[in-house]
Amino acid sequence: MISADGTRLANYRKTHLYGCYERDLFTPGDQPVVQAQLNGLTIGLLICYDVEFPENVRAHALAGTDLLLVPTALLHPFQFVAEQMVPVRAFENQMYVAYVNRTGPEGEFEFVGRSTLAGPDGVARTRGGAHEELLLADTDPVFLAASRTANPYLADRRPGLYGSLV
Repeated sequence: MISADGTRLANYRKTHLYGCYERDLFTPGDQPVVQAQLNGLTIGLLICYDVEFPENVRAHALAGTDLLLVPTALLHPFQFVAEQMVPVRAFENQMYVAYVNRTGPEGEFEFVGRSTLAGPDGVARTRGGAHEELLLADTDPVFLAASRTANPYLADRRPGLYGSLV
């Protein structure tokens, strides 16, 4: 992540590799939460498949991420990730999630687009289609704080019950 003035703010390496192609060519990162401060928000980073693991997004929620940036290369027929899973991740973790996907064909692949910014209420503030386009949407720190106060998910957690998950 680079600031507008060119300052390097954060570097994140994808922690969950998708399929044999990625596992054969890449080594996964081992730092689950990478954050930077920008314009008063705590920005977190994940890449593509990483957002499909609820533990990754929850780790960001517990670390105080306000806006989670997720550049991705989502293929057909998995558009439900962008359309349904990402807004749910935003809601259950009380954060904004900006899911930015590729569009169109490349070789044997067809990328679905559907980039979105989902709010902590699970509502998409903007959603792209299947073709290239510029999307603009705002994150609202006041709304985020109010949503975190009203939604008890994080406060009602009982981590002592979850030991079998790890």
